[in-house]
Amino acid sequence: MQPLAFTLAALVLLATPGPTNTLLWLSGASAGFKRSTPLLLGELGGYLSVIIPAVALLAPFLAAHPQIGLSLRIIAACWVLFLAYALWTAGDDSRASSDITIRHVFVTTLLNPKALIVALVLLPQTGLAATLPWIAGFSLLVVVGGSLWIGAGAMLVQFSRGARTSRLPRRIAAVCLAVFSFGIAGSALASLA
Repeated sequence: MQPLAFTLAALVLLATPGPTNTLLWLSGASAGFKRSTPLLLGELGGYLSVIIPAVALLAPFLAAHPQIGLSLRIIAACWVLFLAYALWTAGDDSRASSDITIRHVFVTTLLNPKALIVALVLLPQTGLAATLPWIAGFSLLVVVGGSLWIGAGAMLVQFSRGARTSRLPRRIAAVCLAVFSFGIAGSALASLA
């Protein structure tokens, strides 16, 4: 894949709503842009924790053992559904900034199928050393994309007074996460057929 095609494909993938982006958006809405930027470390760490081993080792292993990929998707669906439940049941006490942690974003990204798409589809399968410049470029795109999601959440507060303490952003995020969870589980179950 050419660098421009890779960049565009990665940006589309990172711009697509998903569990990680939903958490970043919600944190931007509840805690603001500046206080949410450390979450980008969790997102980047989650992506790199999947991409580097996948590029180095996982591609041939998953091809030989597809049931492991299925298990990973079921685990991801359960985690995302748990996050949806936690957001839906969170109180109205304006603690949302402490509700979403770097750990939540890291684990959510770690279990996000987008990381495997990047590692096994978008990146050239030329070995880890030759792929490192591509991974560095993707890392920069993760920071840009995540910042845009946080910024979108922060803009929500600017355009609607009271959104920071309202349950509405958390409820919207919870519904989105539940939909993503069912989508992940559905694709895993469909692969059984």
